[in-house]
Amino acid sequence: MALTTLVTNEIKNSAGTEVEFTRLSTGPGRETVFRQVAESPSLQHRLTVKHVESGTGFNLRRRSLVRFDKTVASTVDSTKLVTVSAYAVMDIPVGGLLALTEPGHVCAELMSFLASLGASTTILYDGTGSGAVCLLNGDL
Repeated sequence: MALTTLVTNEIKNSAGTEVEFTRLSTGPGRETVFRQVAESPSLQHRLTVKHVESGTGFNLRRRSLVRFDKTVASTVDSTKLVTVSAYAVMDIPVGGLLALTEPGHVCAELMSFLASLGASTTILYDGTGSGAVCLLNGDL
């Protein structure tokens, strides 16, 4: 990802409204951190993209992370700040694959489970997708 800013609907909140981010730092290694353009200094809202490879040859694996962390005022104790985090990890056996077709299928299945209902083809940003409900409510 060579982008410096994410401002053209790459990221939306639960209302489907664009949230803009700009690159804050790169490194160490294959890591980039973005900050929300409109964040206040005391309430950080960050996006981290990171990749780590391990093994060699046929056993080479790449673990990729996309993570959001948002600091907000507690709704239980307004004198405290809390951080909410959400992330996705792909663990891909790149040494044993000639193409990324199957990892693409698995990623699509994860996104579909999180952001849709049944046979729906509509992306739900509001946390009402089958998998999102499991994550938000602790459902099984």
